[in-house]
Amino acid sequence: MLTEKEKQRYLRHILLKEIGEAGQLKLKQAKVLVIGAGGLACPALQYLAAAGVGRIGVIDDDLVDSSNLQRQILFSEKNIGEPKVIAAKNRLQEMNSSIEIIAYNERLTAKNAPVLFPAYDIIVEGSDNFTTKYLANDAAVLAGKPLVFGSIFKFDGQVSVFNYLNGPTYRCLFPEPGSAEEMPSCSEVGVLGILPGIIGNLQANEVLKMILGIGNVLSGKLLLFDALEMQTRILPFSKNPDVVVKELEETDSSCGTTTLESISYQEYISAPENYTLLDVRTEKERAIRHIGGLHIPLPELQDRYKELHSHNNLLIYCSSGLRSTKAISKLKDYFTEKEMYNLEGGLKKVKL
Repeated sequence: MLTEKEKQRYLRHILLKEIGEAGQLKLKQAKVLVIGAGGLACPALQYLAAAGVGRIGVIDDDLVDSSNLQRQILFSEKNIGEPKVIAAKNRLQEMNSSIEIIAYNERLTAKNAPVLFPAYDIIVEGSDNFTTKYLANDAAVLAGKPLVFGSIFKFDGQVSVFNYLNGPTYRCLFPEPGSAEEMPSCSEVGVLGILPGIIGNLQANEVLKMILGIGNVLSGKLLLFDALEMQTRILPFSKNPDVVVKELEETDSSCGTTTLESISYQEYISAPENYTLLDVRTEKERAIRHIGGLHIPLPELQDRYKELHSHNNLLIYCSSGLRSTKAISKLKDYFTEKEMYNLEGGLKKVKL
């Protein structure tokens, strides 16, 4: 039952005949897991908590960085360097102390997904890489849970709901991941700060509709949003009977397919003479901050790779580890015997 305090808090919901006290009680009893604590997840988490969803889990292993503050509205300057899930949990509990927030300070993997997903009613996918999206989709299918999908790119966003009542899944739209080069991240191309707020809130809206049993869920529909033109389109798609998920495969969240050996910054500074640093970020990023070494932006590698002929034990870095993974994948085609290492976590994990 709802307490008197809860009835007062959620009065504007209760006044809606489509929700009422019975609907608010459904929200109180609901359990939602949010994957990621970044741009999409922050607004989704904020509104799910405000709406009174009784148990909210959030899983992410990243730390708050100053570059997150442009769009990740749960965090402030005082949170820089903190685990995102801990900072998010603290902020959400301040907003609504009557709900339960569970923080999983880890990355979603093929090992923990089968344990976590059955404990929740709905999964919200708010990660920033495609391999996690495929992993989340497959785990949701195997657990029989609906997956609320969101994606952003520069000024455009997408929203859909997969595996709702055994409906179409992410793989019905995109059967297999593309190559690493086809999957840019926000750190590479940028994103309008307001965009993830819009898309994340649309994801939260789909969650509430499913819990409450109202409206038309975006199952079998892909909503496209253009922030520059303020236009939306909805594209229908069907379930592909040929797409069958039988088991989970461990994925590399960096979107690459190369087997990598990663080295932490602490390992590097203990013996810097053993490595040649290579920065594959843009000129603008390097001008803001770098840790030295050679500089060849990722898109220029295929034309400038010969500059690396005389350098061994390459330690390649970018902002988060995504582009450095792609760089290693490219360079392995040219230097099959050369030792290459990925800077673990990229510059985000480097505290100078």
